[in-house]
Amino acid sequence: MTAFDKHQVAVFRFVRCDFAADTGVAQLVYAFDDGPEMTETVTIPGAPFALDGARAEAVQRALRLLHLIAGVSYYKAGVPGQVRIDGYSIDAATAALVETVYLNGLGEFAYRNGLNLRGRFRLPADAPAFAAPALGLREHALVAIGGGKDSLVSIEALRGLGIAETVTWIGGSQLIRACAERTGLPILNIGRSLAPELFELNRQGAWNGHIPVTAINSAIMVLAALLQGVDQVVFSNERSASYGSQIPGTGEVNHQWSKGWAFEQAFGEHLQRHVAADLHYYSLLRPLSELAVARQFARSDFYDAHFSSCNRNFHILGERPVNRWCGVCPKCHFVFLALAPFMPKPRLVGIFGRNLLDDADQAAGFDALLEFQDHKPFECVGEGRESRAAMATLAARPEWSEDALVKRFAEQIQPQLDAAELTIAPLLALEGEHRIPAAIWERLRANFAA
Repeated sequence: MTAFDKHQVAVFRFVRCDFAADTGVAQLVYAFDDGPEMTETVTIPGAPFALDGARAEAVQRALRLLHLIAGVSYYKAGVPGQVRIDGYSIDAATAALVETVYLNGLGEFAYRNGLNLRGRFRLPADAPAFAAPALGLREHALVAIGGGKDSLVSIEALRGLGIAETVTWIGGSQLIRACAERTGLPILNIGRSLAPELFELNRQGAWNGHIPVTAINSAIMVLAALLQGVDQVVFSNERSASYGSQIPGTGEVNHQWSKGWAFEQAFGEHLQRHVAADLHYYSLLRPLSELAVARQFARSDFYDAHFSSCNRNFHILGERPVNRWCGVCPKCHFVFLALAPFMPKPRLVGIFGRNLLDDADQAAGFDALLEFQDHKPFECVGEGRESRAAMATLAARPEWSEDALVKRFAEQIQPQLDAAELTIAPLLALEGEHRIPAAIWERLRANFAA
């Protein structure tokens, strides 16, 4: 392989994609210029799949959409100004959706690498528009699980409503598997293997950084849902996900854009119009804040010894880490702070193995969550106002008020804040737009509001 020069590549190519119904393996093939092909594979358990006419066509459309969205992992290595689709053509609506995913989903990547991607990624669109029919999908939810508190709240809420569900995840995490098995529900573990050439490009100095993983996982789960013949793909993204980091001189950069409402709305509507009219893609937690989700989770201790929202576990600690919480990353900080108002202190300290709010060395990390002299971290954490309200709530409670960081907040930070902003109750209200099917939402609402 000749040396890769990210400044010299001219074209990124979506070479081809195919799906073998007898094995359940999808192949997604990409290339730069006339360079070597890079093949990603996605393996959906349950093969062989019997696909009739309309469903076979929907699977083909979902496969192409996955090919286009998953290409973001490879395109970012060179970000060339020209893009080609070799094997098929797409309509304008599909091109517009995918262009939006690349521009916004690579927002943090562009910011960190000093790149301007606006108007750079443009897909050729010359196929006629297509209106998707209903496929007669059965009522059943594929629910994404990530091992953290949010997906477990969704899983238990659907269980409470009597909705049939399969707990679904992508990749080989043993931590997620242990959590999924703890639910006692049917599970679906989808395999995904990135093209090995991508890691070689990274070694040779390719552009690298954050990509919209939730968009890719959403497209993978849509393909799986159509293969299984089920009508719902459910994620657990709360309304706080729509709020990015406010960067001085740059504006808003949202680390979790593909977890936000703008992506959910655009992607969900596209699926119903252009892939399958009776396929529902939604987040069950969209009308909730992070604090409201934390309150729901705290109602049961069934998952205390199994869940983990610490991203470092999924990067550096390998399989089945002994400690499910590193205690020093933004996710650990935020989850500890969000659960503290709703959980007895001994239970919370027992989950984390220590009291993060009584460690003065962690002040800078919590300041970022509070948006005090820093911006919100590039992580999937709640809004600054949620962290400020949670901290103010703890400052008023004797069991927390003497802990180092709570005391520091009360003495140094709280006097600079508007007292009206520090009450937790308004942040627990159900509000905002969502795509939860009406019949489900009406029954769910009473449970979440209680």
